[in-house]
Amino acid sequence: MAKRNNDWKKRDGVVYSTSDEFEFQTGSHETQDTLPANQQNLKVMLDKKARAGKKVTLIEGFIGGDEDLKELGKMLKNKCGVGGSAKDGEILIQGDHRDKVVQVLQASGYKAKKSGG
Repeated sequence: MAKRNNDWKKRDGVVYSTSDEFEFQTGSHETQDTLPANQQNLKVMLDKKARAGKKVTLIEGFIGGDEDLKELGKMLKNKCGVGGSAKDGEILIQGDHRDKVVQVLQASGYKAKKSGG
């Protein structure tokens, strides 16, 4: 008997099939090419909505793959000496570090500017 691709976690939206021959087709997972640093247009802003009043520095506008986003987030967290996260095209740095983040990004060749309050 041939081994089937029967991982239930990948079957989002399929409830049940009565066919013995049914083979679930997973969508092709496209990876987005990461733009070079000098072509990235990043916005650095302060956000405290839905965060129990805590402030975070939010970096938006990154165009590229998740691995590159996480690598950039790790570098920024190290430079600021704080925690944070990188997912869904955004980087969160705990606390108000807008000025330092903009300096670090520009020193690394990114186009970065502060936006918002």
